[in-house]
Amino acid sequence: MKYEWRKQEKDLYLPKEKPELITVPKHNFFMISGKGNPNEAEFSEKVAVLYSLAYAVRMMPKQGYIPDGYYEYTVYPLEGIWDLTESGRLSDTLDKNELIYTIMIRQPEFVTQEIVDKAFENVRRKKNLTLLDDVTFGPMEDGLSVQMMHIGSYDDEPQSFEQMKNFIKENNLEITTLKHREIYL
Repeated sequence: MKYEWRKQEKDLYLPKEKPELITVPKHNFFMISGKGNPNEAEFSEKVAVLYSLAYAVRMMPKQGYIPDGYYEYTVYPLEGIWDLTESGRLSDTLDKNELIYTIMIRQPEFVTQEIVDKAFENVRRKKNLTLLDDVTFGPMEDGLSVQMMHIGSYDDEPQSFEQMKNFIKENNLEITTLKHREIYL
């Protein structure tokens, strides 16, 4: 049976449209970091590299290699951790050129360094992706977090952030970082 994160991990990947408290456990990801406007070509190239690696792992059995512990699954969604440069934080308006980010795609538990190395080899052999060597593989753990589903344009995100800030205050919680994670569903 195919593992579908949309069904098995609803708490992480299908949050409510109002703030809620959750614990985000440690998972392994293909990750690539950068700075600048996500509407620029380089950002799209980084997304393409991540998906190339994620699908290289997913398709290994069709290419004759079945990793230990492999199970059929749906590729996880793109995620991003966002922050601003110091000058970006001091500005009254959002300058997307001042964004700092790490975008990533989670990998199933069976993915080992050996599998990662094979995925890199497969992608390198089939595609000429100049940013491939900028990708890392490793764990990410957010721990206790406040999340909510944002439906709408990116320009409307401040309203969702305001709801989360109010939730944090009402529940006597504390914001420990200005970074935030987005999951693109």
